[in-house]
Amino acid sequence: MNKTQSIVVASLIIGLGLTACNSGNTRRNPGKVYAPDMTYSRAYDAYTYNPNFADSQTSRPPVAGTIAMGHELPDHLVEGDTNAYKTYTTALRFNEGEMKEGQRLFNIYCAICHGAELDGQGPLYKNGKFAAMPANFKDAKYLHMPVGQMYAAAKYGKNMMGSYASQLDVKQRWQVIAYIKQIQSSNGGDAFTLGNMPVAAPQANAAADTAKAVEKKDNKG
Repeated sequence: MNKTQSIVVASLIIGLGLTACNSGNTRRNPGKVYAPDMTYSRAYDAYTYNPNFADSQTSRPPVAGTIAMGHELPDHLVEGDTNAYKTYTTALRFNEGEMKEGQRLFNIYCAICHGAELDGQGPLYKNGKFAAMPANFKDAKYLHMPVGQMYAAAKYGKNMMGSYASQLDVKQRWQVIAYIKQIQSSNGGDAFTLGNMPVAAPQANAAADTAKAVEKKDNKG
């Protein structure tokens, strides 16, 4: 080994030794940091002790009266308040796609009892699981039922029907009700308006389209 090689090897050994000696002091003396606030946060971590608040908790509850982004406003209905149900409604507006989603949700959560045709002839009833027939939404008793009463039934349950509050959020409940009212309106029920947007019956739309097509054909002839 020549003199130059000896110097290089000695330098490496000294460097490794110094690194090993200083490794235990890194936490006390991290050296120079370009952005120390990013490396060593001055903020309190969530769920840690914080002397700035009376309860010593860093994580704070939301400001009273605020609604988290993406969440619906609370409906403030109280179970058993039937007078409030009769006048309760919504300002939500649903487009065609959202109405179809209401039908899909109905078929998932409601049709098993009330039937896909809304006539109370769902599979559970027809298979003898219930002593009494579920609500027939095409019956006169339900054709003119206030939407708020339907909403309360979906939220709190009614008679043998349990609550669907955990399965359907606020918007989804109204989508299901809008779909029910859409079908009811074509069977003698009241026309239902969601936030000034009337929910038209599908049969009525089809008839109108047919009439327009005939009129257009006659004009061409």
